[in-house]
Formats: sequence, C-alpha cells, structure tokens
Amino acid sequence: MQQSTQRRFFRKKYCKFCAEKIEFIDYKNSKFLRGFMTERGKILSRKLTGTCSKHQRQLTVAIKRARSVALLPYIEL
Repeated sequence: MQQSTQRRFFRKKYCKFCAEKIEFIDYKNSKFLRGFMTERGKILSRKLTGTCSKHQRQLTVAIKRARSVALLPYIEL
C-alpha cells in the first residue's frame, strides 16, 4: 500500500489588530466582536483566529463586558 504524500499549503495567520494598528478593542462594537465568536456564543481561540496573545486577552475582556451589558448573548440556542 502506498501512501499518497500531499503537501498542504498553510497560510500564516496574522493578528488583525496588529495589522490594522488597533490599540483599544471597544466592547460596544458588537458586530465586530461577533466575528470572534461561534454561533453558539463561545469565544474562538487564538489558533482559529490568529490573534496575538496580547490582543486575545483584550478581546476576551471586551466580549465579557459586552455580555454583561447585554450587547452580546452568553449562549445562543
């Protein structure tokens, strides 16, 4: 049995916030924050989004603040 050797091209993920030079992630911009959440309401990880650790921490705080003010849902059923 031969195994086919396929080479896969993976594009390097980049931090969207570093590229656009965004210093502060605003929790009031709920449409933007929804891009970093699943349909069920979970926060996406750094592996999936490509954000750096500094901005991932700021993003998590912003999403949690938006949830507490009821701009974003905790869970979508």
